Amino acid sequence: MATLQIRIDDTLKKQADALFSSLGMDTSTAIRIFLNASIENAGIPFSVQHRAVPYSLQDAVYDSRFQQNLHGPFTTAEDAVASMLED
Repeated sequence: MATLQIRIDDTLKKQADALFSSLGMDTSTAIRIFLNASIENAGIPFSVQHRAVPYSLQDAVYDSRFQQNLHGPFTTAEDAVASMLED
C-alpha cells in the first residue's frame, strides 16, 4: 500500500473533514473514491470549467470598479430597495 501526502490550507482541510464526516467517511476514503472514479472515467469525474458570470453581474462589477452608474447613498433601506427595483 502506498502513502499519498499533499499540502493544503488548514481551513480547506477542516472544511473537507467536516463535509466528509457528515457523509459518514473520512477524507482519505473520499480521496480514494475520487481516484477510483477518475480511473473509471479516464479523467476527472466531473466538469472542470470556469463558472459563467451573469452578464448583469459583470456589468455591476465593472461599474463599481470604475465608479460608474452608481446610485445612493440611501437614507433608508426602503429607498435602497426601491432603487434596485427601478427599471
